Amino acid sequence: METTIRSESFSLKRLLRTYLELAKVRIVLLLLFTTVTAMVIAADGIPALHILVPTIIGGAFAAAGASAINQYIDRDLDGRMSRTARRPIPSGRVAPVNALLFGLGLLAWSVLILGVWVNWLAAFLALIGGLYYVILYTLILKRNTVVNILIGGGAGAVPVLVGWAAVTGTLSFQAFILFAIVFYWTPPHSWALALLVNKDYALANIPMMPVARGEEVTRTQILLYSIQLLLITLLPAPFRMLNALYLILAVVLGLGLIYKAVKLIEIKDGAAARSTYKYSTAYLAFLFMAMILDRLLL
Repeated sequence: METTIRSESFSLKRLLRTYLELAKVRIVLLLLFTTVTAMVIAADGIPALHILVPTIIGGAFAAAGASAINQYIDRDLDGRMSRTARRPIPSGRVAPVNALLFGLGLLAWSVLILGVWVNWLAAFLALIGGLYYVILYTLILKRNTVVNILIGGGAGAVPVLVGWAAVTGTLSFQAFILFAIVFYWTPPHSWALALLVNKDYALANIPMMPVARGEEVTRTQILLYSIQLLLITLLPAPFRMLNALYLILAVVLGLGLIYKAVKLIEIKDGAAARSTYKYSTAYLAFLFMAMILDRLLL
């Protein structure tokens, strides 16, 4: 009897870990962090808990649901690439239909939670973000055009609009500045990863930048977008969204990303691509942390 209980407990934990993997928890946490940052800026401080908590829950469900649906659609591609072959669906740990129902359920709960406990604009934006990722990026762009990341990156920028709308009930140009920061961050971040797994994308016939335009062009584009990103991250200061602390940290972090991009052109190996990818991930987290600190301390 005791052995049976332990076995069932282990199976339940393993199932939970599998579905959390399907939800891509790390990406969800990063998107939630940008959402909360937008809320702190919009509220000029810590938002009220009755708004903050349901926005976090609803935002997490939206991001996780879109991720699960994305993996359902891409299950054939994931099975062909070594980087993704061990994901829940291609590895056989989750049935495709279960992943689809899981994703649709989370997306529906997201809209309901945000609509009832926050506001319907935030709910609508969360739904738009999920549909943007699933339909525009995954179904239309990813398999068909080299601009998949350029256009599809908007899906990852929608959470800041959700956060802003959750606090204010509206959208303003300040919200779209935050949107632009995430939007322009996505190409250098994603292309650095694409350089690392270029063979996988080529094998799966996905027209990512290194596959469609070559690695040299990709490295140059990473540098150009890193420069554009630095300039865009300066906009919150003149528009009086944020102050000197943020501006200084934004410049330091942006110059660091440009340095990584330059080294990526000079050193054409996997180690440089991996270093750029890791830095770009930390870059966004630290940049938005700088926004929070600036807003709360100054």
